[in-house]
Amino acid sequence: MAKMTAVQHQHRPPSSLSLLPSSFSDFNGTRLCIQYKRKVWQPKGALRVTASSIKEILIMGGNRFITVFLSRLLVKVGHQVTLFTGVEAPIIQQLPGESDKDHADFSSKAKAFAVPRRSVMALILSSCILSRVGWGDIAFAQQSVGFREYIDTFDGYSFNYPQNWVQVRGAGADIFFRDPYVLDENLSVEFSSPSSSSYKSVEDLGPPEEAGKKVLKQYLTEFMSTRLGVRRESNIISTSSRIADDGKMYYQVEVNMKSYANNNELAVMPQDRVVRLEWDRRYLSVLGVENNRLYELRLQTPENVFLEEENDLRQVMDSFRVNTVAT
Repeated sequence: MAKMTAVQHQHRPPSSLSLLPSSFSDFNGTRLCIQYKRKVWQPKGALRVTASSIKEILIMGGNRFITVFLSRLLVKVGHQVTLFTGVEAPIIQQLPGESDKDHADFSSKAKAFAVPRRSVMALILSSCILSRVGWGDIAFAQQSVGFREYIDTFDGYSFNYPQNWVQVRGAGADIFFRDPYVLDENLSVEFSSPSSSSYKSVEDLGPPEEAGKKVLKQYLTEFMSTRLGVRRESNIISTSSRIADDGKMYYQVEVNMKSYANNNELAVMPQDRVVRLEWDRRYLSVLGVENNRLYELRLQTPENVFLEEENDLRQVMDSFRVNTVAT
């Protein structure tokens, strides 16, 4: 980079200056000179973080893109870092090229919290309420979800669902409800066409273990991805059968599925891209047969909120019934 300077004719130019050609160098006793300064280049990707004192820093997210590296740099220079995110994936993962010692040091010094979106919303709302209401005016009670019954007399099935869930139309299933806060938590009902099936009992699928394999295969087909670098892991957690109060047999299948992928970051070589856990979900299916049709009630929830929601989800599963349709 060049900087133009004016120097008086009678003064000797500094030795670091280079004179312009003589035809342009004399303007009323003033010489024009060019001063060259060398630009100092930082290595590509280098980032320097400094501060005058140790600070407590909260990073919203911290498990993707720039914050993955920023959080490590902040910890290395002595700051106290807390990562706060609502994703399903583990927050602190070892990066490619990161030594075990550096990863262990970062894991021991950084705090990480994964909070379900529903809990985040409840925290925000409660903070607003408590800021306006005195503690003495508050009575605490155990939260009760409550259920509503959905009955489809035309297609022949019914179930109970949490009363705060909302129906989503055009989702592809015959009926679809989801949690308004945890969007990955939902339920749906699908059934086969009587013209293409002749089921008499759910036992036509074989024992529950065989039915579980068919359900898992169906899940893998539906969630098959054509994206490069995507890997899916799945396993059957449990299969069971039960006789409900309507005298019919129902199968219950529980499956866990995980999806791993890199983010295809720009300016990052494929071998250096970090493969991360995209999502980790629990799928629960209830299978029943009536009207020569196979019915399936399907529930989906993130694995990290399953224990919190398990009681409600079990009640939904146990409420599913298939009913005879008048012809």
